Amino acid sequence: MKKIALFPGSFDPFTKGHADIVMRGLKLFDEVIIGIGTNSAKKRYFSLEMMTEKIRETFKDNENVKIISYDDLTANAAVAHGANFLLRGLRNTTDFEYENTISQVNRHLVGGLETVFLITSPELAPISSTIVRELHKYGAKVDDFLPYDID
Repeated sequence: MKKIALFPGSFDPFTKGHADIVMRGLKLFDEVIIGIGTNSAKKRYFSLEMMTEKIRETFKDNENVKIISYDDLTANAAVAHGANFLLRGLRNTTDFEYENTISQVNRHLVGGLETVFLITSPELAPISSTIVRELHKYGAKVDDFLPYDID
């Protein structure tokens, strides 16, 4: 059976930390699906279309990476796209507390749906989408934090 992982997130924006998790995930899984989900609690800063294109550009040479968008529960999106694992990155203990709860709910919703956590590479741990958005909003250079160029 093919090992497929869904890497879900709002990815607003998709950072070098996210790209690192995808590339490391490919050492564990046959395919990684980057799932850009709709978070009802957040309003997007970068458009879904732009982010989809930037992520697609980033992984254009890797046929084992797919990009989807979804407006549903992550567990349902995993089932719909044949993923038997969820892939998540952890920067710190705060991330762990949040992600642990979500992983347990996802496994309750879809029995056998396992979440695999990868610890963020130390040099990328300070990067967060929230910080990048704030920097970008006020005109600061964000190129060092993203695996693609933005205007």
